[in-house]
Amino acid sequence: MAQRDLGARQAIVLACLAMAGIIGLDVMDGRLGLLFSVGFVLIAVTVPLAVDVRSLFPAGVLPPALLIGSLLLVCVLDSSAIHVNGLAKDVGLIGRFIATVIDHGLTLVIGHGLALGVIALRILGDRRTY
Repeated sequence: MAQRDLGARQAIVLACLAMAGIIGLDVMDGRLGLLFSVGFVLIAVTVPLAVDVRSLFPAGVLPPALLIGSLLLVCVLDSSAIHVNGLAKDVGLIGRFIATVIDHGLTLVIGHGLALGVIALRILGDRRTY
């Protein structure tokens, strides 16, 4: 089955495309919400499951970069979709970006933690086969 595993580049491109699709669906109601968080966690867990064992390092580094890139994309393209409690309405792009990254911190911790857990299980499972 290892012949069907994705390479690091393929997995990263597919993860970015999936995240863009989730953002597009979630922002349809004018607000970035739960669908974004759940979609991010699912993508963060799926990438280490789909890549070749030699590509586990990029899969482990991907979740923070994916979250920050996704939130930056939303801030630039549709900043009105970001709603953070206590954030002033006239805040600039950088302030809105920092606030939304902090607001989605738990999502990052959950997604990245699960991804690292999957990577550890794959490494342990790979060692047992030898």
